[in-house]
This record gives sequence, C-alpha cells and structure tokens, in this order.
Amino acid sequence: MTASTVEEVQALKEIGRIVATTVQEMKQSARVGMTTLELDEIGGQVLSRYGAVSAPKVTYQFPGYTCISLNHDVAHGIPGSRKIKAGDLINIDVSAQLNGFYADTGHSFQMPPYDPALTRLCRYTHDTMMKVIHSLTHGVRVSEIGRLIEQEAANGGYKVIRNLCSHGIGRALHEPPTEILPVFSKHEKRLLREGLVLTIEPFLSTGAEHVATQKDGWTLSVPDRSYVAQHEHTIMITRGKPVIFTMV
Repeated sequence: MTASTVEEVQALKEIGRIVATTVQEMKQSARVGMTTLELDEIGGQVLSRYGAVSAPKVTYQFPGYTCISLNHDVAHGIPGSRKIKAGDLINIDVSAQLNGFYADTGHSFQMPPYDPALTRLCRYTHDTMMKVIHSLTHGVRVSEIGRLIEQEAANGGYKVIRNLCSHGIGRALHEPPTEILPVFSKHEKRLLREGLVLTIEPFLSTGAEHVATQKDGWTLSVPDRSYVAQHEHTIMITRGKPVIFTMV
C-alpha cells in the first residue's frame, strides 16, 4: 500500500509494534527442550493480548500462529512436536493484522552454546538489512534493494537465497510491488515512491542459493547442510530515511 494519512501511518506503527513485540517475547521464552508448537502458542497469546490475528492463518490457512524454522529449514516452518536443542539456529517470522493493517517481521538467532560462525551470520544479515533500509528513499529503483543485498552478501563471504523475496504489504500480507528480488535484475524498472510500505528481508546463506518446499507443503529448506539467517522489517519509504514500523 501507499500510506497517505496520519491515521494510516499510526495504524501501521501499531501493528508493527505488535509483531515486533511478539518476536521479542518468543525469543525470550525459547528454551532447550521446548517444542516449536509450545513456542508458537506463546506467539499466539501475545498477538491475542493486543487484539491482532495471525496473517498467515487468516490469509493462507497456515497451521500455526507464526513460522518457526530450525537449522537447515529456512522459512515457513510449521510449529509442531520438534524440540529445540542446544546450539539450534532458530528463525521466527511473525506477520499479523489489526484493524485491516498488516506488518511482517523476522529474526534469526542461535540457542547457546554459541557457534561464532552462526553468530556472525545472524549479525551480518541484520546489518545487511539495516544498510539496505537506510539506503532507500523516494525515487530509488526497486532493483537497488537486490543489488545491495547481493553486494553485502558477497562482501561478507555469503550467498543469497535467490528465491525468497521482499514484498509490498499494508492492507494485505502480500501486495505490489511483489517479488522484490534479493539480487540485482536489469529488468526491474519500478521506482520506490513516498508512502510505499514494504518489507526488507535478506536471507544470507553459508552455501545454498535456493530453497525447496518440503513434503508438508510449507517448510522451505536448503538442499545441503548450509545455514541461512533472515532478518526482516516492515518499512515505509519517505523523502528522507525510511520509517521502520517493526522496531520495539
């Protein structure tokens, strides 16, 4: 969507704060031995506390309030009986709707004991996301998003998961501009405009460049033993620096 009123911006800030709070509380609650279903139920409780509803549930009938992916599973992991183990790489992705407005955020982190390589991957992916966000303003080409993600990944010694994209959001979970590639495309001619609401969500990898859908029809996994981190914010383009809605 393109936000054009103070009321719309305030509504986006509210749902953005809710999904960010949900991720934060889920991360703080994660424990070794807990199932991903138990962690997801905490997320559902936080959303309910604020009157928000899970966007993947209402939009796609996803079998969970949130997406929780472990280790070589990268995205859209279904909460279930799988138990969190020491050293696991966890990705939590929360998107929700309140009063007709949507926001989406994601966060990758590791359970202790910490592997310095995974700690660096998570931190570098977060820093890449923030560098991209702070480079965007009214009139910039959409292709700049992919160019910067690809460039930063290479600078850090990582690959980019090429078939997971950023996207427009606001009045629905996925809106135009859809499929904002995480790599540069000379065919991408769209421009960012003031008020445009979208996600920025790089997936950086230690090896794989693509993910594949598993038999459950949802979980996206790497075909090798590489690791992937994702960080995601919902933002609004302005004539200055973007507004980040999904920060607590």
